[in-house]
Amino acid sequence: MEIDEEILLSNIELAQQGKQVAFNYLLNTHWSMVYHFLLKKSSDEYNAEEVTIQTFARAFDKIDTYDDSYRFSTWLLTIAKNLYIDQLRRDNSMERQQLKTKPETLKRVMDENPSPEDALIKEQNLAELLGYIHKLKPDYQKMINLRYFQEMSYKEMAQDLDEPMNNVKVKLLRARRLLADLIQNDK
Repeated sequence: MEIDEEILLSNIELAQQGKQVAFNYLLNTHWSMVYHFLLKKSSDEYNAEEVTIQTFARAFDKIDTYDDSYRFSTWLLTIAKNLYIDQLRRDNSMERQQLKTKPETLKRVMDENPSPEDALIKEQNLAELLGYIHKLKPDYQKMINLRYFQEMSYKEMAQDLDEPMNNVKVKLLRARRLLADLIQNDK
């Protein structure tokens, strides 16, 4: 849509005088241009619309500072670009702040890739745990094995052992307590 420069300048002057009709004209004639400019930058319709609204709010607040030696559309797009950059900085700052306030997040990320030393310690701990499990009676060893090494549910364990689920839960609880006692007494 081609905008008549005389009508545009006339409406800018009226907007500078506070006339609402002029603000409506400026908004209606330039909304689409600013919105599409921001949509290309952010690829997010919601974000583009929010920054477009902020752009017109800022432009209308500062309409007295508009210099008519520049195109009005260039002035609007400069405001839009600056607001978009400010928003990106705020978003990045908030992300960094969230990382600073949640150091356990960083620890978790680092723990997901254990070092060779961590792998060795884990292997030694597993070997030690298996040694304790072998000290249990065979029935309790089987309960621990099915639940924690084969990762069976209580229902699957009850079917495998051909026992009621309540019995399975009680036996597993007893096996865990005996195992905990063995480990505790050894330390």
